[in-house]
Amino acid sequence: MGKQYERLTDRLRAFIDAQPVFFVATAPLDADGHVNLSPKGRSGSLAVLDDRTLAYLDFGGSHAETIAHLRENGRITLMWCAFDGPPTVLRVHGRGEPVFRDDPRFPGLAARMAEADDVGVRAIILVEAERISDSCGFAVPFLDYREERTLHAEYFGRKGEDGFAAYCESKETNVASIDGLPALPVPLPQRT
Repeated sequence: MGKQYERLTDRLRAFIDAQPVFFVATAPLDADGHVNLSPKGRSGSLAVLDDRTLAYLDFGGSHAETIAHLRENGRITLMWCAFDGPPTVLRVHGRGEPVFRDDPRFPGLAARMAEADDVGVRAIILVEAERISDSCGFAVPFLDYREERTLHAEYFGRKGEDGFAAYCESKETNVASIDGLPALPVPLPQRT
């Protein structure tokens, strides 16, 4: 039976910390727009900042749907599934915003995820929880975690900062969502 929580308790924080992957869902306001669902997972790239606030590193890639949707309407849901141990699914519904690299808050937020490899970071997604709930994960399969993939960090590490900025600017779906909403500001802001 599912339960709703007023805050991210120590038990919920421990559950979040134990999961090697989480999922992010956003959508535009346009009913014909595309809902986006993305897996996230680089170790150390998520931090619970307080009992209702989370942040995660947003890495460069082929799309910037989450950033575009948050810039338009701020709606976001984060979800974690237990792939081992007791069956649990945890969701945080809330309001999010992208904190870009030139934002004065960026360095302080990034420091909260200092253990993460931050190669290829284009923003930090800051999430304020409005609804926190869990439910049974009876249908979620058991899966064994092996190790982190290093391809993303290696790829963008070879490009360097200037190459990463050029990559972000060259990808149409980094500058605008697939529905044409503004996404990543270009040129890519330098880190403060």
